[in-house]
Amino acid sequence: MTLASAIVLLFLVIDPFGNVPFFVAALGGVKPERRRRVLVRELSVAYVAMVGFLFAGRPFLELVGISEPALTIAGGVLLFLIALRMVFPVARNRGEEVDGEPFIVPLAIPYVAGPSVLATELFLMSREPDRWPEWLLATTLAWVAAAAILLLGGQVVGWLGRRGLIAMERLMGMILVAIAIQMLLNGLTAFLGAGS
Repeated sequence: MTLASAIVLLFLVIDPFGNVPFFVAALGGVKPERRRRVLVRELSVAYVAMVGFLFAGRPFLELVGISEPALTIAGGVLLFLIALRMVFPVARNRGEEVDGEPFIVPLAIPYVAGPSVLATELFLMSREPDRWPEWLLATTLAWVAAAAILLLGGQVVGWLGRRGLIAMERLMGMILVAIAIQMLLNGLTAFLGAGS
């Protein structure tokens, strides 16, 4: 996987366009003058969690002894399920009631640094751990792009509208479906090649 494809993959999995309505709703009870500060804090916490897991995930995999083909197939299945929820957003219900000012949950975790993002980082680091500077850069750039969209949440809703956000999320989901299928094929090929 190239650096560019890793950035795109992580950006798609963070799903900023799909998260915009949840961020706007969660910040509804926060005073307008504090919203940007809260948003920056939550995005920063999410970034720290993402970077932390990028380096902590691989030792966990080594501990449980998961093979590379198994990890690739599992990553493909997970991304496929995530993509299905993006393509069919009606089936997704991630909204949570937030009283007052949100802190870490649900904005930082799981909306930005959710299980799908952490699993994707785990997949990247486990396959090619020596390329960790690239994976760190990919994580950072994907986070920056997603954070920019989420910081402009209100404007994004105004520009695209609800239907536009759904269309963007479905488009991102379709791309993610193709990536997931390719990962599944790669994993199966590696597994069958190792068995022959």
